[in-house]
Amino acid sequence: MNLLNILLDSTAGSASDYFPIGIQVVFAIGFIVTMLALSQYFGPKRKTSDKLENFASGIESHGDARSPMAIKYFLVAILFVLFDVEVIFFYPYAVNFKELGWSGFGEIILFVAFFLTGFIYIVKKGALNWED
Repeated sequence: MNLLNILLDSTAGSASDYFPIGIQVVFAIGFIVTMLALSQYFGPKRKTSDKLENFASGIESHGDARSPMAIKYFLVAILFVLFDVEVIFFYPYAVNFKELGWSGFGEIILFVAFFLTGFIYIVKKGALNWED
């Protein structure tokens, strides 16, 4: 059977194929609505000043929540994610290096060059200096 016959076949992708998925979605939504209604009906309804107060890990809040925080924490986290994800791209090359041959080797060298260029840039910008 070629691709055109599969595309023109009226039974492929009919609505009856999606019926079990529809039933599962209806049951999931019904379960969620039922659990929310039951918790609203049977749950405690005592509203005290202590319960209506903001909770922050058991520590009483004081001061302004918008106090400045060092951007270095966020920068290091973003750089970690960036370089961690870049290293993940080495896995397909490691698995298929024989099939990729010299062209694959050239592409991985180009990738490492971009990787090192970015790393040198952030080091020169002082993104990893914590003495500030």
